[in-house]
Amino acid sequence: MAESAAASSVGHDELAALKRIGLDGGLSGRTKVSCSGLADRLGTSAQTASRRLQRLDDAGLLDREVLADGQFVALTDDGAAALRREYADYRRLFEDEAALSLDGTVTSGMGEGRHYISLSGYMTQFRERLGYEPFPGTLNVELTPESVRARGEMDALETGATPIDGWEDDERTFGPATCYAARVEVDGESYDGAHVIVPDRTHHDATQLELIAPDKLRDALDLSDGDRLTVHLGDA
Repeated sequence: MAESAAASSVGHDELAALKRIGLDGGLSGRTKVSCSGLADRLGTSAQTASRRLQRLDDAGLLDREVLADGQFVALTDDGAAALRREYADYRRLFEDEAALSLDGTVTSGMGEGRHYISLSGYMTQFRERLGYEPFPGTLNVELTPESVRARGEMDALETGATPIDGWEDDERTFGPATCYAARVEVDGESYDGAHVIVPDRTHHDATQLELIAPDKLRDALDLSDGDRLTVHLGDA
């Protein structure tokens, strides 16, 4: 899931306001805030607090309903993901290892993964940077709601994150992606050496995860649609 240009322009001051709103109940549902009350908690002016709320709204990190005596606000999924990225950074500061585990079920894709994985501009980089030629196709995973919320931490993982550059041919331009080293676990059986691939531009939303591997993962782990699995990233 690529971060929007507006969201990426939000600074630390806006994130501090977002964290305050989350602590006041905006992460779990709608909560009422006033600019003056938020300003007191942030140590700034009401006008500055209002501008920060507007920027968060413009960036899609906050959902607001403005009333005469205040406003009801709630963090959007992108807002929660932004805080999870901050959380992941602090984990890296204070814990020896950062890791992430995501749960989901196997689902059928639309077949586009097979086409794109096989393109020479990507395949050459897979061989050089991942050390293998992926099976032509992806394993698609529908994440649980909890894992959808947690996947924002994936952007902060440095261990096992490999960039894949964009490229172009005579007809079109193909976007970049990031591959995250992953271990897939199903009923106590594990497959090491897979990667979660996250294109910068994708038709999938945050509920979907795509994996590549040297082998066909459905066969290697005897998977069918609806089977539950866990994807371990980082040092998990």
